[in-house]
Amino acid sequence: MPAPAPQTFERLADLAAIPAGSERETRPVVEVFTGQTMAKVAVATAADAREAIDNARAAQSAWAQRSVKERAEIFHRYYKLVLDNRESLMDMSQAETGKARVSALEEVLDIALNARYYARTARKLLEPRAAQGMLPGLTKTVVRQQPKGVVGVISPWNYPMTLAVSDAIPALIAGNAVVVKPDSNTPYCALACAELLYKAGLPRELFAVVPGPGSVVGTEIIEHTDYIMFTGSTATGQALAKKAAARLVGFSAELGGKNAMIVAEGADLLKVAEGATRACFSNSGQLCVSIERIYVEKSIAADFIAVFRDKVAAMDIGAGYKFGPAMGSLVSPDQLETVKAHVDDAVAKGATVVAGGKPRPDLGPCFFEPTVLTDVTADMRCAQEETFGPLVSIYAVDSVDEAIVRANDTEYGLNASVWAATTAEGEAIAARVRAGTVNVNEGYGPAFGSTDAPMGGMGASGMGRRHGAEGLLKYTEPQTIATQRVLNLGGPSFLPLKVWAPILPYGIKALKFLPGR
Repeated sequence: MPAPAPQTFERLADLAAIPAGSERETRPVVEVFTGQTMAKVAVATAADAREAIDNARAAQSAWAQRSVKERAEIFHRYYKLVLDNRESLMDMSQAETGKARVSALEEVLDIALNARYYARTARKLLEPRAAQGMLPGLTKTVVRQQPKGVVGVISPWNYPMTLAVSDAIPALIAGNAVVVKPDSNTPYCALACAELLYKAGLPRELFAVVPGPGSVVGTEIIEHTDYIMFTGSTATGQALAKKAAARLVGFSAELGGKNAMIVAEGADLLKVAEGATRACFSNSGQLCVSIERIYVEKSIAADFIAVFRDKVAAMDIGAGYKFGPAMGSLVSPDQLETVKAHVDDAVAKGATVVAGGKPRPDLGPCFFEPTVLTDVTADMRCAQEETFGPLVSIYAVDSVDEAIVRANDTEYGLNASVWAATTAEGEAIAARVRAGTVNVNEGYGPAFGSTDAPMGGMGASGMGRRHGAEGLLKYTEPQTIATQRVLNLGGPSFLPLKVWAPILPYGIKALKFLPGR
């Protein structure tokens, strides 16, 4: 099966938020498997981005006036369209990123899950809520959720579909408009998702895709939208957070990770090894929640290393638009060089290569073998830095307590994985790990796929959460409307203030006798 046809790119290019008939600089979009140019994409200017934001703002007020039910119906339709068009979506995801088809399927399923979840739950999450009034029976207090306005989404290349649209879904259902800046390597993934949103009935101005460099388009989004959702590196996230803070607008981010796995004595090592291959090498290790450190109790370390080595050595890696390979390509020569540099640095300083360790130009320009290291020391780059590739290091530890201490010895706190003899033991260990999500008996999938639960990072791994109630409510401003009835705070007209005021403290004391007060 070939890459998407040229006419597909031509059709999607017309959906970019660039004025029709405009002459713009273009940049090539590469099929990662081959390194060959598939298409070109127009590069938006600052004026284009600002116009998209202005158009979104103009459309948002009418959108916010629609009922939540009406807005949600669009996403029920979108959910079905995503699943019905999954093959073409997976093709585009693979073409622009080089990932294996099973990893592309993860993107499609995540979008569908998010669309269905928020379409089902938004009405309850957004309905006005009665709160205790100041004076029972006399003060009616209601909390409403008002949309922020225009939400800016800056999405990365590693999951360019789900991270462009899954964060936008709750923002849109909450009544906001969204302007997306996709990564420059993967613009057509975002446009393919936009096409289906428009088919589902979403007005085009409410979800604008503006391809272009972060220094231009990203800057406009940061400077002119009302809330920022960013996924990417910690360094970039810190810089964007400062800019958002200067404008006093909200900011949410999923950033880097150096995620740990803990393997306790008594765990089923075959199941651990199978789970670890997914945890470490899905999407070629290019996901924020992938495992890069494995801490194993010494009593089982040698056995685990042997079983894991065999599982990794047996992994099928390769290019192609069909299910089969467990791992595909890295996204770019730069990413390949980062992984190679980390491996070369570790080996030069004494690390042992248990599996992999080499580029595979015979498979494609950006392939690198799934790689396992032991004897990694603190002075090696891969010990502390996020590799963001198919590289994991194994460390033998004296106890579970030591494993927890070392797992927590990082500035990051995004994801973790725990394997133990019993579920109860695994959950007890998980509760001691400082990470936003911890998976017991798996690597990352269960926590990430539990859309009813918050997902995000501690420490340098981010702020805010996606998924769950918080994943929608963060795109809103809570508004309290308090109505005073019968008796105002100045007291009855027949009582002078000098009489009324001393009575008030006794009234406040009496509140404790009321139910719920």
